[in-house]
Amino acid sequence: MRSQILLILLAIVFFSCGSSRKTVSSKKSNEIEYNVPADITPKVKAIIENAKEYEGVRYKYGGDNKKGIDCSGLVMNAYDKENIKLPRSTSQLASSGDWVDLKQVRPGDLMFFATRKNSRKVNHVAIVTEARPGYIEFIHSTTSRGVITSTLDEKYWYFAFVQARRVL
Repeated sequence: MRSQILLILLAIVFFSCGSSRKTVSSKKSNEIEYNVPADITPKVKAIIENAKEYEGVRYKYGGDNKKGIDCSGLVMNAYDKENIKLPRSTSQLASSGDWVDLKQVRPGDLMFFATRKNSRKVNHVAIVTEARPGYIEFIHSTTSRGVITSTLDEKYWYFAFVQARRVL
């Protein structure tokens, strides 16, 4: 009898702890207030359009043309077409420009990711194409799908995100 009462009490304690965790709220990425300008400059629009010209192009390590392109090649080409010279490698890009808080990200900024397992070393870069409260969209070249547009609310990219930088 005592063991049954003890089991019931343990069950109540166990289940009450589980239910309290469900009521705890945490701030989600879509609740962050972003400070994004309503309009973007013609140069930034042109950079984004330059990058979008590569949508669907397959990934090629070290590639920098429409036959195949990697992430840093996409960034370099998009900016180069507007006479803005940037480094070729992702690691060099990651130290270019100024660090930007995620809440301050705007179109034209660069986003950096660490996609290798158990590593926070930057190895991927993207260009922000749209930013508004709770939503960041970026264009990049992926090894699996080539040049695509993704959003930061995708679980994979959210957890891989390392930093944002402004080069303009």
